[in-house]
Amino acid sequence: MSISRDFASRGTESGASVRAPKTAELVAMRLRSQIVHGELAAGDVLPTEAQLMEQFGVSRPTLREAVRILETESLISSRRGTRGGAQVTGPDIGVAARYVGLILQLQGTTVADVYEARMISEPAAAGLLAERHTEQDLVDLRNCIDALRVLGEGGFDSPSSMYEWSSLTSRFHQLITERAGNRTLAVQAGVLQDIISTHHEHTLAKGARMAEPGKHFQRSMRSFEKLVALVADGDAVAAQAHWTAHMRAAAKGMFHNGSGTTTIVDLFAR
Repeated sequence: MSISRDFASRGTESGASVRAPKTAELVAMRLRSQIVHGELAAGDVLPTEAQLMEQFGVSRPTLREAVRILETESLISSRRGTRGGAQVTGPDIGVAARYVGLILQLQGTTVADVYEARMISEPAAAGLLAERHTEQDLVDLRNCIDALRVLGEGGFDSPSSMYEWSSLTSRFHQLITERAGNRTLAVQAGVLQDIISTHHEHTLAKGARMAEPGKHFQRSMRSFEKLVALVADGDAVAAQAHWTAHMRAAAKGMFHNGSGTTTIVDLFAR
């Protein structure tokens, strides 16, 4: 039985009155389920078109439409050539950020509004990290600080060094939320972080430069080191309070020129 007839028969048996999904949507649903349940892992190459057409009982155009659906979700990517085919890539947080960004765009949301949400969720993650951290978490946080320290020794006279500073700082924030032990919070924080990182890239691309970057850098380093010490001590209350203060101070420097009023639509418009 083909996938579409199978769905139709089950819908009739249940007596449900619903819009029957397009066959391509059903094929995409089946493949998505295999990825979610680990039957297909990142890096796996899907069977050939002919094999998939036979497996699902669909035509080539229908199969290709299903593949395009999964491509837009960043679950698979298609490669051309003799070694081509559809390969599982796994979900990308940037895709979720673009969808959330679209919703925020329609509401006229500002960058400062997004950052305010981060100031609520990320310090909570810092507290959880202090309670649940592993030794590897501490190693990774300290490695990030070490990379920042090496960067700081070269100064911040070039745009590339500012980009690298922004990237490593984002990585530090990412580690806090990823290692807090709450997957829902990590995904939510990742989406917000992606939007704020886009804001950083835009301001740097427009030539914006921080006054006395060395001073701000050293202040950030001390703050990062203090957080890691609090996490290592398992002091959840102090870690959360410290990171709240850190993010408030960072917001003052980030939005001192009024850039916080920038709307999300300005960031994602191309």
